[in-house]
Amino acid sequence: MKALYTILLLILSNIFMTFAWYGHLKFKDMNWFSSLSLPSIIFISWGIAFFEYSVQVPANRMGFIENGGPFNLWQLKVIQEVITLTVFTVFTIVVFKNETLRLNHLIGFGFLILAVYFIFKK
Repeated sequence: MKALYTILLLILSNIFMTFAWYGHLKFKDMNWFSSLSLPSIIFISWGIAFFEYSVQVPANRMGFIENGGPFNLWQLKVIQEVITLTVFTVFTIVVFKNETLRLNHLIGFGFLILAVYFIFKK
């Protein structure tokens, strides 16, 4: 059960992270954000990142084997990277309509899946 909770919290964390890191790139399309200064955008992104860390830190603490979780540090990191790219891909396709998912992206993701396999291999 800890593995599932860890993964769900990491997914939620990555949703916040993706919005903090890339969501502001769409601010120019929103009237009430379009005139914000860079420091204002940074402040908003930090505010979003607060929620990311509020979920990510407990996920890693719960999932870490030395805290009674099922994953070692390598496994946690690779899980997080795969989740990050999955969330980023969905976000990019949904929010940035001009970006396309190409074969080279899928091949790269395939290598990441291989990374997960090798990291979890005993």
